[in-house]
Formats: sequence, structure tokens, C-alpha cells
Amino acid sequence: MGARLFGPWSCNKLFKKAGFQTTMNVEHEINLLIEEIRRLGTKNADGKMSVKFGVLFADEKCANLFEALVGTLKAAKRRKIVTYPGELLLQENSGMYCN
Repeated sequence: MGARLFGPWSCNKLFKKAGFQTTMNVEHEINLLIEEIRRLGTKNADGKMSVKFGVLFADEKCANLFEALVGTLKAAKRRKIVTYPGELLLQENSGMYCN
């Protein structure tokens, strides 16, 4: 007999039963991201906070704080809270701005 596979709903139900949280509070994650951009960034000529992705990525506090830093950044960009060029974030040269 083969392995039994559970669909996403079944897995979520099992995790909740075991006491695990299965959803992430995106708004809370974005607020934490804003705090970290303010902590690590500098104001640019436009008065907006600016920080390189590599700085966020390499920071120990951010590494421990964000389970999915790129996902949080993409969610913040969709909400027009942060801006960065293109879709690809590279450690060396991707700058982002907090609106």
C-alpha cells in the first residue's frame, strides 16, 4: 500500500490540532519590516528611508525575525509600502525604499 497524501486543508487541520500556527499575519510582518528598514536604512535625498537588500538579508536580527524575507518584501511591494526595481532581489545591488 502506498503512502497516504494529505491535501493542504488536511495538513492545516492537523497542524492546528497539534497547536501549530499555519497562517502568517502579513500585516504584522510588514510592520516588522518597516521597523527594520528604519533601523538599518538611511534617508535619501527624497526623504525616504533606503536600505540595500543585502544589508537586510545579512542582518542577524532580520534573519531570526523573518521566516520568509523575500515573501514579506513582495507583500509590502504589492501594498505599495516599499519600492524596488524589478522582481529580482540580489544581495549586492538591490536597493529598496520605504514609502
